[in-house]
Amino acid sequence: MTEITAHHGLLKDINLHVDDTGGNGRPVVLIHGWPLSGESWAHQVAAFEAAGHRVVTYDRRGFGRSDKPLTGYSYDTLTEDLHAVLEALDLNDVTLVGFSMGGGEVARYFTKYGAERLRSVVFAAAVPPYLLKTPGNPDGPLEATEAAKMTAGLTANQDTFYDDFTKNFFSVDGQLVVSEEERQTALTLAHQAFKPAALEAMASFANTDFREDLEKVTVPTLVIHGDGDAVVPFEGSGARTHAAIAGSELHVIAGGPHGINASHPEEFNRVILEFLAR
Repeated sequence: MTEITAHHGLLKDINLHVDDTGGNGRPVVLIHGWPLSGESWAHQVAAFEAAGHRVVTYDRRGFGRSDKPLTGYSYDTLTEDLHAVLEALDLNDVTLVGFSMGGGEVARYFTKYGAERLRSVVFAAAVPPYLLKTPGNPDGPLEATEAAKMTAGLTANQDTFYDDFTKNFFSVDGQLVVSEEERQTALTLAHQAFKPAALEAMASFANTDFREDLEKVTVPTLVIHGDGDAVVPFEGSGARTHAAIAGSELHVIAGGPHGINASHPEEFNRVILEFLAR
């Protein structure tokens, strides 16, 4: 465990909680989804390390064990935080794995920093290319009314909201596909989130257009998604990301909910490790 300070000019320096397995293996940086933390990768860290990789997870600002400022939840700033982690640990030849909201940092990284430090990337149940349905984005899977409902629900009662959200996170056709213990673990992580941060980050992942960012992805890319994802539906997100990145690979997990890294860890890990081995 370590703390890395992200510097942002006039903004207050932010300490990010980082877990790093160390070693000389090729690095894999796992970027968690909303509203969880780096601990949500519990099913991946040991498996990836056993395959010879140096595995790095970190808690996004405002979540988990990182600092929780009132500001700084745009994707530009969040991607600067990711870059601060890579720089502080001097990581090169990196594979970035962005789950859900974390796929946004992966996409924006190419616009802000290029591919110099990167070997490959994985979009896992990820929000790109653009969630919100608008006249200019008619295939966006998130209706404006649903986005407003989510904001209102979290604002009114976070306990009720997170309880419902974690059920949806791990359900297919309304049926929970993980153990209640697994859901409760995610619920505990969700409650570590700073409410203002969760609201601002929600606005960012709903409203940020990554279509131009995806055009800049120039490294080997894997898109992995569950076909039963009720949070970030595959057809409006993963399928479009795969289509947008020439030469990208696609793996669809049959019966997979949003939280595929926890619901289908063996398949999820196998597919990513096979990708990493190439």
